[in-house]
Amino acid sequence: MISLHEFISLRNTLPVVDVRSPSEFNEGHIRGAFNIPLLNNEERIAVGTDYKQKGQAEAIKTGFRLVGPRLEEIIHEAEKVSLTKELLVHCWRGGMRSNNFCQFIGMAGIKSQALTGGYKTYRQFALETFKKPLPIVLITGCTGSGKSEILRSLQELGEQILDLEKLANHKGSAFGGLLMPSQPTTEQFQNDLFEEIFKLDLSRRIWVEDESIAIGKIFLPNDFWKTMSQSPIVKMDVSKEVRVQRLVDEYGPADRDEFLLIMGKVVKKLGGQHFNNAKEKLLQGDMASTIEILLTYYDKAYLNSIEKRKSRILNSLNWSGKDPDLFGKELINLNVPNS
Repeated sequence: MISLHEFISLRNTLPVVDVRSPSEFNEGHIRGAFNIPLLNNEERIAVGTDYKQKGQAEAIKTGFRLVGPRLEEIIHEAEKVSLTKELLVHCWRGGMRSNNFCQFIGMAGIKSQALTGGYKTYRQFALETFKKPLPIVLITGCTGSGKSEILRSLQELGEQILDLEKLANHKGSAFGGLLMPSQPTTEQFQNDLFEEIFKLDLSRRIWVEDESIAIGKIFLPNDFWKTMSQSPIVKMDVSKEVRVQRLVDEYGPADRDEFLLIMGKVVKKLGGQHFNNAKEKLLQGDMASTIEILLTYYDKAYLNSIEKRKSRILNSLNWSGKDPDLFGKELINLNVPNS
């Protein structure tokens, strides 16, 4: 058994195998881990039921009976991911599943080391990391300002960023899931966010796009959100004309029926008259007018939000929507905290 510190160091050179069931793995796992379940979803339930009803000894017998026919397959999968015949292993708590897995593959000549405390220890460490003070600077601006584009330009210019929307597979607004892959679970998103933070130098500033605590269906960790809620803000001022065109370019290829369905979900906030006008323009194929009407609501909501946080605004910069690298350099040159 090895500590989490050793595990994190060794995983840079050795593959990680998660032997939990597929359902556990899909809910949340360590980035880059391979899932070679010792027990599948149904088998795990069966063993758990026997443990509760008949005791540990009977549950162990059930486990061996179920795993036995698949031992050759399990070893074959382990051989495929361990080109050097060595790997790291974990289960939920670093108990019986990982120990048995290590013994099975050990008989096939594959060296392994199991994580003490398992995935639970990793998860606790990740959540503790979000409590650390992070030198975050938020980039804010009305919908369609191009915040994500500027964030990525800052990264290319050597700045540290956390791209929350990329990790979440969502652009934040009600329409943010359009043309995007399916979202991860909240647990997986948080694991991936931890991995991104873990790579950063926490003595240097970290640029983050201004977001609410929910991005689509996922939620930011409470401690991380608390840090964001206290962080300084740099505001982008972009004309409505530029923002409309950016949003037309972004959402123009979306399915019209799907776009209309999402509009229906915000009809109460948008107002019946605005909704009907936007729907009419959408059905006419006039996406620019549709977007302009939608921005009536989004701009109002944004301005209310930023008014409540105006004391944290360090600076406001106008952007024409062109040359994001030049604008990124302007941001870097601002007198914003580096630690």
